[in-house]
Amino acid sequence: MSEQTYLVAVDGSEWGNRAADQAVTMAKTSGAAVRLITVVPWSSSIKPMAVDNAAHRRIDKDETPEIENRILKPILKKHESSGVEMSAEVHWGDPVDTISERVKVPSVTHVFAGRRGRSRVADLVVGSVANSLAHSVDKPIVLVP
Repeated sequence: MSEQTYLVAVDGSEWGNRAADQAVTMAKTSGAAVRLITVVPWSSSIKPMAVDNAAHRRIDKDETPEIENRILKPILKKHESSGVEMSAEVHWGDPVDTISERVKVPSVTHVFAGRRGRSRVADLVVGSVANSLAHSVDKPIVLVP
């Protein structure tokens, strides 16, 4: 087990996939493990009764097959022969809050996130998980274009 872990925010987009690629490339040199994380936001119509308890809970395995198959498994499969120790997790909640909480694990040394390259105005209007993470986590963050 590696002493350092790169936490990679992935969402099924090409930008998230590039962030995973970059993390694996750097992990080959550093010996770090790579942990993929995807966070499914609560929809506006379905909210948990106790947000504090439910927002950061892992989804039960029987609730995640479609998410795992669509987002996580393709990345894990792509890098299975890389020699890098890889794992993945799925959570429900606010992506920024959930990832910020997972970064607190002592072995996590870096955070990787894809950056779509929208304008500052677009980021202000629609928001950006990568931009918000860059301003909220206390570990080095690699924003991958």
